[in-house]
Amino acid sequence: MLAAVILSGGASRRMGSPKALLPYQGRPFLEHLLDIAEHPRIGVRRVVLGPDADAISARVTLTKDEVVINAEWERGQISSIQAAIRSLPPQTDGILLCLVDHPLVSAALVGDLIEAFDKNRPAIALPIYEGRRGHPVIFAARLYGELLNAPEGKGARAVVWAHANEICEVATNEEGCVLNLNDPEAFLRITNP
Repeated sequence: MLAAVILSGGASRRMGSPKALLPYQGRPFLEHLLDIAEHPRIGVRRVVLGPDADAISARVTLTKDEVVINAEWERGQISSIQAAIRSLPPQTDGILLCLVDHPLVSAALVGDLIEAFDKNRPAIALPIYEGRRGHPVIFAARLYGELLNAPEGKGARAVVWAHANEICEVATNEEGCVLNLNDPEAFLRITNP
């Protein structure tokens, strides 16, 4: 069983409003990410929220078990990953880590990543688009300890670098995996091409 973890715990300062609630194909980013994280191998879902938890919870239907409040969100993204890992039940095989500001990905890509992870048993599986690594990323459960102890400045990247020879890159034609929509200009470029 894999856990799907959607990180939406930042303050969205550059965007000016919660990224989780930005519209994509007529509904919030977060709803789209929850949908693409529906897969037979995913048995647990966690949405990590921070300062905008109330606003997001009021607009997107989440179960009590799915929500993880990161009280230490100001420590950065790694603190949200750590909060998610600490909330998981035992016996997960890994986490599918989705970033709320990388919403332009499909369920098909998630399926391809999970298939590659199950077949090859790497430490990390991630998509690659035209030579660029993207999101979402699967981290094997054996890396949880390293993620929990990752340095704040480098975060999960430090774990990726430490396992450079144990990464399964999954080629994709989905440019969305490398598109980071974290400010109004980026959002407008995508929504009004």
